[in-house]
Amino acid sequence: MDSEKSPATEFISADAHEAKDLIASGYRYLDVRMVEDFNKGHVDVESVFNIAYFIMTPEGRVKNPQFLEQVLSVCSKEDGLIVGCGTGDRSRLATVDLLNADFKHVRNMGGGYRSWHEAGLGVKKEA
Repeated sequence: MDSEKSPATEFISADAHEAKDLIASGYRYLDVRMVEDFNKGHVDVESVFNIAYFIMTPEGRVKNPQFLEQVLSVCSKEDGLIVGCGTGDRSRLATVDLLNADFKHVRNMGGGYRSWHEAGLGVKKEA
């Protein structure tokens, strides 16, 4: 009998309006874009935080080896999280990683920040 966990291959996505409702009910918004992109514009909710899923190195863009550790430094595996990026690609990868690390209440925001912005929901730009 194989005792290893199989990777999460299925997860629940939420569109921008569903994400907004979940955030209003207590979920937090995890933006996994690089800080430069986050600062250009992000979801305007009180419970937003930014931890990059990819980082730039001399070799180019690579997965952030500290991603899970950094997420755990600001929330628990029981917290509700909406994971978003620019278009939904990076956030899908991050969502799977979080689920594989036993986070319990994680949803990918389909379409990412672009879909939130196009839905006319609040956005914020950092100074």
